[in-house]
Amino acid sequence: MTRNAAEQPPASPQTPSRREQILGAAAELFARYGFHGVGIDDIGAAVGVSGPALYRHFRSKDAMLGEMLTGISEKLLRGGRARTASTANPAEALESLVRWHIEFALTNSALITVHLRDLDSLTEPDRHRVRELQRGYVEVWVRTLLTVRPELDEDTARASTHAVLGLINSTPYSARLDTGTMSALLHRMAMGALGTEPRPR
Repeated sequence: MTRNAAEQPPASPQTPSRREQILGAAAELFARYGFHGVGIDDIGAAVGVSGPALYRHFRSKDAMLGEMLTGISEKLLRGGRARTASTANPAEALESLVRWHIEFALTNSALITVHLRDLDSLTEPDRHRVRELQRGYVEVWVRTLLTVRPELDEDTARASTHAVLGLINSTPYSARLDTGTMSALLHRMAMGALGTEPRPR
């Protein structure tokens, strides 16, 4: 006898694909040892396959790094645009950007470490793509900040944006508190650096 929909067990969280598992393992290893300090066999061992078997998923270690860093850059830009589009209130949009980047930084410390340290190890096309996506993400912040604080000139708004992103991206090295406390601290510091007041929650 079949059960109706109300009787079905809750769906389990989606299992990462093998490709995602490989990228996750590679990110942790690159963050710990550096891109050039990790071999294909090391990544294979971390996911329980032989090194050569990884070539069924990625053509090279360079391709892994490229997909890893373009992927996070695309995710940030997509998330930033979605959050500013979801509200007509510029102050809410700016605070949503801050919370979005804090959430990303606190849950992706390995990826941030790899990005900060190994960006120059990308192939030229991948490096160009990442830079292009980063510029787009920064512009989302700059335009939102200028709407909230129209007295700022564009250079100051851009410098403020880079400073705040640098602050939040320091979490792989500075996070010594539990996630909730660190998130609240970063939020207060970021909003203060942008010259805006945090909205009560």
